[in-house]
Amino acid sequence: MQEQKIKQDAIHIGENIKNIRKQKKIKQIDIVRKMQLMGIDITRESLVKIERGIQHIYASQLKAIKEILETSYDELLK
Repeated sequence: MQEQKIKQDAIHIGENIKNIRKQKKIKQIDIVRKMQLMGIDITRESLVKIERGIQHIYASQLKAIKEILETSYDELLK
């Protein structure tokens, strides 16, 4: 079964991720490293594209980012 992608058309997930990440002073590479340790296959380039809204995010990636940033789905999906 293929993992579900979350489209960023109406909601600005990537922008929210970027804003929360910057508020918490966490670097992109730190998020990527932690995600990889959690078993999530992602590169820094992919995270950049997600933050820019040009690449859809997978549900597992969103869950991992939520945990790493210690935030809620509400904050990420608003």
